[in-house]
Amino acid sequence: MIESDILRKIRTIEIKTTKLVEDYFSGQYESVFKGMGMEFSEVREYFPGDDVRAIDWNVTARFGRPFIKKFTEERELTIVLMVDLSGSEEFGSREKSKAEIACEIGAIIAFSALKNQDKVGLILFTEEPEKYLPAKKGRRHVLRIIREILMYRPQKKGTHIQKALEFLNDVVKRKAVVFLISDFIGENYEKLLRITNKKHDLITIVLNDEREKNLPPIGLLELEDSETGERVLIDSGDPKFTEQYVKLVSEEEEKRSKLFRKTRIDSVEIRSDQSYVTPLYRFFRMRAKRIR
Repeated sequence: MIESDILRKIRTIEIKTTKLVEDYFSGQYESVFKGMGMEFSEVREYFPGDDVRAIDWNVTARFGRPFIKKFTEERELTIVLMVDLSGSEEFGSREKSKAEIACEIGAIIAFSALKNQDKVGLILFTEEPEKYLPAKKGRRHVLRIIREILMYRPQKKGTHIQKALEFLNDVVKRKAVVFLISDFIGENYEKLLRITNKKHDLITIVLNDEREKNLPPIGLLELEDSETGERVLIDSGDPKFTEQYVKLVSEEEEKRSKLFRKTRIDSVEIRSDQSYVTPLYRFFRMRAKRIR
């Protein structure tokens, strides 16, 4: 893709997602993601009814009467987008691949953060963490994030969520709001999900495509695993096979959902054959209601 086409595509995504932010997500974002902590503001004299745990004993000893520390909410947030660019993300049975949808969702989150003066960072991963942009503010930085998600050419095809989370926890020291965007084709990441969710505010965005669950009944098909390259011949017209296939996929989805519930991780499911606006908006509203 030539440079002018790239810029045009990025500009199209910016216009579309900025309008969605203005119409749907800006207010929801602000109400859901309050400050992640408290920062010291000042010391004042103690008044009856104040929390004695806030007493500053050094200042109290110096002046001979009690003083307390005052704190204010630390408003500025750090948002980290973790985007899976493994081979399976290139799949899409409709007009957009899962990778393109991930880019637009990432843009919505990034522009919402921009509007609220928050910093945004990016981690692109496959079998390994492949690209890292430390969190910064500003429109130019957000546009760079969109460009990287859209245009980055991954070196690997597989998925290793555990390694990506390990990398996140190594490089992002302060608590952040982390959006992990993936189809979650992988295993053995439960432990790191738990660790990451304790250190950060982890939100999983699961990308699905209906054709990956329901095969068209058109007879013999040669399927290629987009991550391993392995090929297999199947008969999609065989009711017994399709029943077993659908059951297997459903069991994997239920297993993943149970994991998120057990680890108390907020999650939103996005289907590539449907609009992502409704489930995203519903998620923000439900989370805001729960916080209130």
